[in-house]
This record gives sequence, structure tokens and C-alpha cells, in this order.
Amino acid sequence: MAYVISDDCVKCGTCAAGCPAEAITEGADKYVIDTDACLECGTCAANCPVGAISV
Repeated sequence: MAYVISDDCVKCGTCAAGCPAEAITEGADKYVIDTDACLECGTCAANCPVGAISV
């Protein structure tokens, strides 16, 4: 199951910078994970400073 970013996202970009699959892009209100490209490695969730990313 791919990870998702909640509305708690503060658009800091930490998740996108650390994603080994480059599956995260900046959206209008928050960053967005491309579920097809997500490797489900959890790096984004581990790096998110506000805990906005979960499975």
C-alpha cells in the first residue's frame, strides 16, 4: 500500500527531497505522492517533521 500525505502537510519539501523514487511532487495545497511510483519504503514518513504521511 502506498503512502499518502494528509492535510497536515506544511509544504516544507522534506519528503520530496528524500524520496528515492522521486514520487513526490508539490501540489496546490500540499505535497502529493504518485502511488504508482511509490516504493513504499517509508522514507517520506520517517522524514516528515509534522507526521503528515502515513500508509
